[in-house]
Amino acid sequence: MPALTNQTEAGEKTTILSVDAMGGDHGPSVVVAGLSNAASQHAELGFILHGDRTELLPLVAQNKILTGRCDIRDAKGVVIMTDKPSQVIRTGKNTSMWSALESVRSGEASGCISCGNTGALMAISMLILRKMEWPSRNPQGYNVMLDVGADIRADAEDLMQYAVMGACYARIGSNIDRPRIGLLNVGVEEHKGRAELHAAHKLIAGGTENGNYDFLGFVEGGDIPGASVDVIVTDGFTGNIALKTGEGTASLIGDFLKQAFRYSIFSRIASALALSSLRRLSRRIDPRSVNGGVFLGLNGTVVKSHGSADATGVAAAVNLAFQLSKSDFNNELATRLASSADAAHSATAIETELKIDMKT
Repeated sequence: MPALTNQTEAGEKTTILSVDAMGGDHGPSVVVAGLSNAASQHAELGFILHGDRTELLPLVAQNKILTGRCDIRDAKGVVIMTDKPSQVIRTGKNTSMWSALESVRSGEASGCISCGNTGALMAISMLILRKMEWPSRNPQGYNVMLDVGADIRADAEDLMQYAVMGACYARIGSNIDRPRIGLLNVGVEEHKGRAELHAAHKLIAGGTENGNYDFLGFVEGGDIPGASVDVIVTDGFTGNIALKTGEGTASLIGDFLKQAFRYSIFSRIASALALSSLRRLSRRIDPRSVNGGVFLGLNGTVVKSHGSADATGVAAAVNLAFQLSKSDFNNELATRLASSADAAHSATAIETELKIDMKT
């Protein structure tokens, strides 16, 4: 396999992404097809593929668009969906997932994409890339949501950091100059919710200037698909349930529409007349078009694709990693987090001092 070039024929600098080719439910053929799809959209994209060389070589050869744009790294081991993260950390150094993240740490690639085991990917990412070090503690058609499963528990400071991360992501990923932040709760009233949500409410509200966002307070589940906010902050347990519920609802609506239009000869005629509108609706609610969750707060870009993603979904995840790699996303994120953490720390210190003064 020829070495990757640093520039395209037009002189553009190549953006290299590292790909775990063996992760996911459908195997490397779908991953390579997704890379081919993304490569056809971006001439400056190159890939380092990690996996079984004997399987990957013929797959890459079948896609002429990938000629000269892929470097295959032989990695025989595969992290499967049932593997425990702790087990993978102990014994997974020869896997395609581990190898893919090593290419980001070494600087060979600017980002990593994997369709594999979420827990293992998060654990290895934190081990290899480490968390960022901080000085101290929708017209676009969709909303940004943090967290959707990577970290099922979150205290007030975690939720504050999610808000800052989400705002940075919305500015770069959705081109929103000043994102609107909402904190997911069981109601919009200020007296509702757990104690950590009330603490997070104060921190997020106090960080609007440093974080360059607007905070709209508590929001409810009905606001997730709505247009009232751009970024929704919650813990990973709640967020993952909301995400999977949304995916299931979209699938259910699709099934109901198919059944309705097959009901009679008249409904079939109606479906033919509405075909173009139905296709637009299908594209709009298709979760594949926004496939790819970003592990924010690491010293490197890591995009987790859905395990069941097809070629279209993989391409969407690659496009997201490409967009983040081309921007100065991680540096801006680190700056915003540091600034907001300092502000939150100062606010907490002042509040503590006031409480002490009131007691004395």
